[in-house]
Amino acid sequence: MTEIIAVRFKSGGKQYYFSPNGLTFAPGQGVVVETSRGVELGECVEGNRMVDEMELLAPLRPVIRMATDEDYKTAERNKEKEAKAFAICQEKIAEHGLDMKLVEAEYSFEGNKVLFFFTSEGRVDFRALVKDLASAIHARIELRQIGVRDEAKMLGGLGICGRPFCCSQFLDEFQPVSIKMAKTQNLSLNPTKISGTCGRLMCCLKYEQEAYEDLVKSAPKMDSFVETPDGVGTVSGVNLLRQKVNVRLDDDPETPHCYHNCEVCVVRSGKGKRPEGYVPPAPEELAKLRKPEEEAEENKPAQPESRLSAAIAQALNHEQPKQSQQPEQEERGSRNRRRRGRGNGPKPEGEKPAAPKQEEKKPQPAPEQKAEGDKKPNRNRHRRRHRRPGAGQGSAPAQE
Repeated sequence: MTEIIAVRFKSGGKQYYFSPNGLTFAPGQGVVVETSRGVELGECVEGNRMVDEMELLAPLRPVIRMATDEDYKTAERNKEKEAKAFAICQEKIAEHGLDMKLVEAEYSFEGNKVLFFFTSEGRVDFRALVKDLASAIHARIELRQIGVRDEAKMLGGLGICGRPFCCSQFLDEFQPVSIKMAKTQNLSLNPTKISGTCGRLMCCLKYEQEAYEDLVKSAPKMDSFVETPDGVGTVSGVNLLRQKVNVRLDDDPETPHCYHNCEVCVVRSGKGKRPEGYVPPAPEELAKLRKPEEEAEENKPAQPESRLSAAIAQALNHEQPKQSQQPEQEERGSRNRRRRGRGNGPKPEGEKPAAPKQEEKKPQPAPEQKAEGDKKPNRNRHRRRHRRPGAGQGSAPAQE
């Protein structure tokens, strides 16, 4: 096991491992280390930790010391020199008429070397330029040609998403990006939409590529001949994220039908033609491929509107029985009051009291022998006819 610390020299740059040399560092502290380019000032991003020696690719360089205030002042003076050296180099490039674009000038920590970064479409003969720069700056001169992606990383900026460049924020190394990734993700092949500010394909196409590759394995290809719950047809569209396909059935080729990947059985992949001698299964067998509606509803995300409507309907169902019971109770109470009023009210004058009921039951005549005149008079009707107003409500009889 070996003790190491991680050091970064530029924001968004790559991390390098160094031996702490018996010192203890915390993230955010400045360190002075020795590199292949000489002594440099960096920032510790990972404190002391132990790693296996097999994980290290090269022998570690030791840390010279912890950065002091004088070291930070030296770094500020070097930045001022870099601005002057950048202006001088641009003037010399214009004098020599070279086809190159200067990107950045960088001084070493000791101040004895200047490194110029530039971009160009082809090779540039800058030997005469180096001599003029050495005589004007009085330091060792080195010119390095970089690509457009490295230029965007150094300069920084905002992408079409509105956020700072990924390369200048957190990408340590550039990953290869191909046009095949855009095709796999069903993106528009318009260069202005899938290219970054640097003119190359956007680095973010690499982020979701693995997820799309996994989805492609479970999805049928375009123009595949498939079996669906409604019949056989050809795949006309694939939605990888939703895991659904559009199929044009042979019975109804004008209207595409949408199915889940689990509802489709591929007969011939990517060919689009019916195999010779193929006989489609019976409709009962094809219907078994349909996904149950219960599972489809469970997998379907609930929308806020449906939740709100369900809550309103549930509240109405709780209030409706209470409201329906109130008129029924009022109606029953009014009927009972009317019945009590009829029994307790005063009887009209001249009316005889009703005869008491006999205990013995009289034999009832047969339906054939019962005549119309044998019907009993309706005393209630006679009672209603002679009743005075207000008698039903229990009021006192009118005095003559």
